Amino acid sequence: MNWLTSLPISLQTALLLIASNVFMTFAWYAHLKNLSASPWWVAALVSWSIALFEYLLQVPANRIGHTQLSLAQLKIMQEVITLSVFVPFAVFYMGESLKWDYLWAGLCLMGAVYFMFRGV
Repeated sequence: MNWLTSLPISLQTALLLIASNVFMTFAWYAHLKNLSASPWWVAALVSWSIALFEYLLQVPANRIGHTQLSLAQLKIMQEVITLSVFVPFAVFYMGESLKWDYLWAGLCLMGAVYFMFRGV
């Protein structure tokens, strides 16, 4: 991971959070498609197994990011990334229809980004 440490802190944080969110999204929602016929506890165990990888990326991302970003900035970055990962997952993996609500939610998050990062 030497290449990662040569990148700016905010980019290191964003890349780790993106990867973390991919695991998180699959842990939280893929069982609805793939394990719908299984007992809930099987889905929970599989989800927890996937979530381990999410935490192995998310914890370092937040530790790295917190060296230059506030806690609120980290949280807003996480929410923007979460929506950016969730929408393609919902549409392409889960087969949900693309809705205008995703755009409106994204615009609201951009407003949050503005307020958290203004003056930086």
